[in-house]
Amino acid sequence: MRIAIVTDSTAYLNNEEYERDNLFFVPLSCIFDQDIYKEQVDISMEEFFEKVAQTDKLPTSSQPTVGDFMKLYEKLKEDFDAVISIHLSSRISGTFQNAFSVAQSTEGIAVHPYDSGFAGAGLALQVKEAVRLADEGKSVNEIINRLDEVKDATDIYFVVDDVTNLIKGGRLSKTAGGVATLLKIKPVLTMRAGEIIAFDKIRTMKKALKRMETLLEEAVKEAPYPIQATVVHAYCEEEALAYLHKLEEKFPTVRFDFSILGPVVGVHTGPGTIGMTWTKDFTRM
Repeated sequence: MRIAIVTDSTAYLNNEEYERDNLFFVPLSCIFDQDIYKEQVDISMEEFFEKVAQTDKLPTSSQPTVGDFMKLYEKLKEDFDAVISIHLSSRISGTFQNAFSVAQSTEGIAVHPYDSGFAGAGLALQVKEAVRLADEGKSVNEIINRLDEVKDATDIYFVVDDVTNLIKGGRLSKTAGGVATLLKIKPVLTMRAGEIIAFDKIRTMKKALKRMETLLEEAVKEAPYPIQATVVHAYCEEEALAYLHKLEEKFPTVRFDFSILGPVVGVHTGPGTIGMTWTKDFTRM
């Protein structure tokens, strides 16, 4: 059975990864007034934040349409027997729901929508594992069971320079965000049950990054399996790379990757965000 893996642009995979012949994505969009840009298609992270800096009004974001999913699933009928469609958390976007709706009515190919419970690197780790297993000839059920394992083993933390956008966009509660804004702290945020919540309140970015480092250290000590981790950033590559190199030196047993938070996620986190996601490394088991 030939299985296609579909995701959305908030996985923020790179061009090389999208060159795989069994991996496809549908883009979400960011909207500046009447201008619509599909992320990873029409606009890059750098172009997006440069454009944000030139406007007084924050852009909005929108999920892929039902038509976007219909068009892709129909095309995949030509070369594949089944589709596993893995998307960002249904608690923060309607993307999964649209994929699910189209899957119910698609004929000629079995489409299996999957709610990753995450966005960014948390989503990407699931997608890359699904592609690896599909390449190995694993069945749909085997791949979905593995996705459950990856999800359960995943932790995600990030620190934002300013929580204002998260509060305005409804991605963080006014109570948690209000405290952070009032005290001018750098909250360490996480995702639980598909939602963004405050994990810890830290006074400075340096101490917040150290807190994430400590959390990874605890995970490495406690996990009875090898770990892979991804450092992500929103328009602060130099600072994030310095953080990555520090972690690579301290944790030689961890396999690290580096990625971004693009326009659709970045519009909520704002520039200057640095995060880290880790999970079980099945490639070394």
